[in-house]
Amino acid sequence: MMTTQQIYDLAIKMGRNADPRGEKKIKEIMRRRKERFEKMSAEEKKYYNKEKLNNPYPDSIIFVGSPDKKIKKVLAGIDIDTAEILLADKLGVVDLIISHHPIWPNVPEVMDMQVDYLDQCGVPINIAEWLTQERSKEIERLTKPINHLRTIDNVKLLGMSLIAPHTPMDILAADFIDKIIKKKKARYVSEIMDILMEIPEYQIAKKEDFGPSLFTGQKDNRTGKIVFGFFGGTSPSVKIYEKMSQAGIGTIIDMHIHEEDRKEAEKYHINIVVAGHYASDSLGTNLFLDELEKKGIEVIPCSGLIRAKRFKK
Repeated sequence: MMTTQQIYDLAIKMGRNADPRGEKKIKEIMRRRKERFEKMSAEEKKYYNKEKLNNPYPDSIIFVGSPDKKIKKVLAGIDIDTAEILLADKLGVVDLIISHHPIWPNVPEVMDMQVDYLDQCGVPINIAEWLTQERSKEIERLTKPINHLRTIDNVKLLGMSLIAPHTPMDILAADFIDKIIKKKKARYVSEIMDILMEIPEYQIAKKEDFGPSLFTGQKDNRTGKIVFGFFGGTSPSVKIYEKMSQAGIGTIIDMHIHEEDRKEAEKYHINIVVAGHYASDSLGTNLFLDELEKKGIEVIPCSGLIRAKRFKK
């Protein structure tokens, strides 16, 4: 049996282990974050969420309930709101609610991950940083009006526990697909599409008519350098596609993409494979939930989670 804290820690650990930036880069980020905190005034420190000093994923720091609570059964979904909280209360046997998507976005800080990832993919760091900062400020303005505390207040009122490990689960999904692509040495877009359709979550999504799609390019196109758009909180700056093309990036595998981004990618001859939002979220979440079930925790899927297990009891 695991505690809420142990489950939360496992999610972050799994994300770090699969993070494309590598542990060395993550440690550097955490060190710099701590240095900035130590230079803050006493007033600034009073309002700083100190969990950020332990967790590299700022959109995954939500933790409601006792950390020592023993967990036997969890309700897990892609989006958790009042309806799912009431469902958990109605079921009456749920010890912990797990949301994939963050309860409040905190996207601007998470977008820093895009900078380091794009740098690794060949985009000059100064360009990646400037364009990401510009996009980050836009997202910050867009998310200010959100009712950030609604879901948390409702969880607390019913005396329940909740965690929301977003980015770690997205990293797990991208890492899972990336390993298959590299193992099979995919060279054509059609091969990427075939690989996705070998994965149960995408097979189920296809049956419901929201499976993987090719948004730009042709199936017979060569992939060129392949990158993922699964993590980093949200879509990048629309100006980045020109720079990605110049860096030799030929194919992006993403969960979803805005029409403006699609047009820019097409303009710069980048293939866009859209794997699907909820199927991709389900893939990453399932890889985590499998580890919980191996330890004897029962999982009740809800809210768009396509539950597919990769182990036998």
